[in-house]
Amino acid sequence: MKFAMIGASSRIGLEAIDLILSETDWDLNLFLRNQEKLSHVTLPSDRVHIFEGSADSVEDLVPALEGVEFVFASLAGDMEAHANALVTAMKEAGVARMSFVTTLGILDEVPGDFGAWNNQAIGAYLPPYQAAAEIIEASDLDYTIFRPAWLTNQAEVDYEVTLRDEPFKGTEISRRSVAAAALDLAKNPEKYSRQNIGLNKPGTNGPKPAFM
Repeated sequence: MKFAMIGASSRIGLEAIDLILSETDWDLNLFLRNQEKLSHVTLPSDRVHIFEGSADSVEDLVPALEGVEFVFASLAGDMEAHANALVTAMKEAGVARMSFVTTLGILDEVPGDFGAWNNQAIGAYLPPYQAAAEIIEASDLDYTIFRPAWLTNQAEVDYEVTLRDEPFKGTEISRRSVAAAALDLAKNPEKYSRQNIGLNKPGTNGPKPAFM
């Protein structure tokens, strides 16, 4: 297996790198704007290849995707541009399977007081993530879109899934859990194929995340 991490220096990306290097024997392509952001991470040269570039550039992305079987993207910034470039680059590289991190709330799926608070807290961020999701869903890629709850740095893997037509559950999830969900899809590529799924830590509830 060759796994590509797009947005390798993101905190979810760093968790994914750690899980893949510790739990698999896969080769790993890491794509980021500046490789100096990985200077604190020990990366075995026989398994890891680093690619620098812009996530908005098809030309930059394609070399990181060649020969890859699974793509995991955790990005910030111009999400619509990132999604457009990644869809095109994956087609050019001949790669189909991917997961892409967005955020909870893009489907107006978060109920109750927490949903109202979430819309107030991150409402300005929802349209760009929604646009990115729509671009990916309109493609012919074998995608899984992630809608994680509010992110924590807890060193745990503990998550549950809600489907597109189900009310979102919970208020938070660890970044490591999001990375673990991507790893599980890479191992089981038929799971949640062409689906848009919510991710949260079971048992979390309330009008806002407990750490706020």
